[in-house]
Amino acid sequence: MIPHMALQIANPVVVRKVEALAKATGLSRTAVVEKAVDRMLSEVGGTTDTRGRMASLLHQLDQVADRPDAFDPQAWDADGLPR
Repeated sequence: MIPHMALQIANPVVVRKVEALAKATGLSRTAVVEKAVDRMLSEVGGTTDTRGRMASLLHQLDQVADRPDAFDPQAWDADGLPR
């Protein structure tokens, strides 16, 4: 287990943004920071939860362009099962 430590934000602009977001959402400042970090982790694929990793993987796969010369070496029947 990684010990936790307090986080101090020295940038007053960032502090104001966190406070404004907390007020607008009704969340605590800690919850606002946690949600922002979770969102960024999922965007960069650094999340540890399975759902987030799968969403990240599917997003990456969606970015792969279809190739006109692609082919499927597996033959499939009318029910979508391999022959």
